[in-house]
Amino acid sequence: MIPMLLGVSVIAFLLLSLSPGDPLAAQRGNPQVPDALIRRIEAQYGFDKSVPEQYVRWLARVVQGDFGYSFKFKRPVADVIRERLLATLLLSLFSTFLTWLVAVPLGVWSALRRDEWPDKTISVVAFVGMSLPSFFLALLLLYAASVLPPLPLVGRIPIGGIVSSGFDSMGPFARLFDVFKHLLVPGLVLTVGGIAGLQRIARGSTLEALSQPYVLAARARGLSERRVLWAHAFRNAANPLITLLGFEFSALLSGAAFTEIITSWPGMGLVALEAVRAKDMFLVMATVLMGSFLLLAGNLLADILHAWNDPRVKLS
Repeated sequence: MIPMLLGVSVIAFLLLSLSPGDPLAAQRGNPQVPDALIRRIEAQYGFDKSVPEQYVRWLARVVQGDFGYSFKFKRPVADVIRERLLATLLLSLFSTFLTWLVAVPLGVWSALRRDEWPDKTISVVAFVGMSLPSFFLALLLLYAASVLPPLPLVGRIPIGGIVSSGFDSMGPFARLFDVFKHLLVPGLVLTVGGIAGLQRIARGSTLEALSQPYVLAARARGLSERRVLWAHAFRNAANPLITLLGFEFSALLSGAAFTEIITSWPGMGLVALEAVRAKDMFLVMATVLMGSFLLLAGNLLADILHAWNDPRVKLS
């Protein structure tokens, strides 16, 4: 994992260095910032050095826990990320939980009703969900939330933000419910597309597992259909789903970016977009490193789950 993180950081740093723009463009264009201060900043962060020297100095600071300074937000990078990271992870975990809770049982049920009307209906809905652009669905939900009357038990669904204005004066349960209401619009946008794709994968894996000889042998031994499905067929059908779960860890930061921007969710999406546009090198590198680390951690978790789920996989 460490060599791969180093390789990703080298490529990302090189691409950022070769891209047009200047991290100190805003400071250079400000007449209130003296040239001596700009030169001191360049010397402090190595902007006056060659690209390899800049990378080595940046890496040395990262190893010590210093991710640098964001010239776009005029704050340390760690503080900028700390403010927005929790909101992005909350949204991503909420949508991921809903997606897997609905898609996997729906895919298995669709496989058990193959070529029947439930299977065909679910397939049509899944294809519509996969084809529907996320930005269009987000605009529809935002419009519906703004014009529809308050829903029973839920009330009016808020648009934008993560909490209401009177959040600090609420009780613990009211705070939790307020965050849940703010999660509904962006969470449903991410969940609809995720359910459509995951359901198709779960259905295909289950159908393939049910056609294997060991399933026929288990039924011949008189095992109940439920035991045949969950103890034999689904355990093998879960392997592709476990692999997909590992890759979804990398999407915890990046997968929600576009939805966050449209629905005004205060996460990492808008911050990353503004950082790239301003060539805020240290903030961009921090987001790249976090995304790469989550991807590698997800693959490691998938390997461990594979070894736990499938005895044919050797744990080493």
